[in-house]
Amino acid sequence: MNLAEPAADAARNGQGRRGAHRAAASSVRRGDLQRDAILGATRELLSTNSFESISVSAITARAGITRSGFYFYFESKHAVLATLLRAVVTELDEMTNHFAPRGQQESPEMFVSRMVGTLATVTSRNDPVMAACQAARHTDAEIRSITDAFSDSVIAAVQKNIAAEVAAGTAAPIADDTAALVRILSATTWFAVSGDTAFVRSADDIPRALHAIEQLWLHAFWGYR
Repeated sequence: MNLAEPAADAARNGQGRRGAHRAAASSVRRGDLQRDAILGATRELLSTNSFESISVSAITARAGITRSGFYFYFESKHAVLATLLRAVVTELDEMTNHFAPRGQQESPEMFVSRMVGTLATVTSRNDPVMAACQAARHTDAEIRSITDAFSDSVIAAVQKNIAAEVAAGTAAPIADDTAALVRILSATTWFAVSGDTAFVRSADDIPRALHAIEQLWLHAFWGYR
């Protein structure tokens, strides 16, 4: 028996495995790039088109991939929008430190300004996506489920923070039903920062709307006038 043969076989097998790993890693990278291209193309198209008018063909043309490539990653354009929305939700959650309670050195004014300001910043930065989601939530169950779940989680976090402040004597809500109060103010805040025309008529109205929203929160829970 030639002792060199097993060693050579082992070397070839090792090279084969390494080659397979490299090929798999390369395939994953290509897949990530294609998926990112789809998301980027959809986001770009949303900046100049309504979501309803955007077709899968338009997305694939902008992304430079085939339709079969699109459907390998997403079952529909609504699934793409849902993925973009989840990214916005994650960004907001991280920027608010998971909607952490007011810090010991943070005044109510600072706390409210930070929370409302962060929501406004993230919404503005993702305006095309948020506008599309606002429209799609009325017709798409997945988008509606994501937005409702996110809204419920934010309201629950804020309600928990307010309840802790009430127990500590650092907040005095204007209504006993703080859960309803938080939900109403949260919805008002959301519609204002998202540019709903019932709350703002133009971009110039947004700073005024945000100031009014902050005053509502301060008066509702901390007695500010």
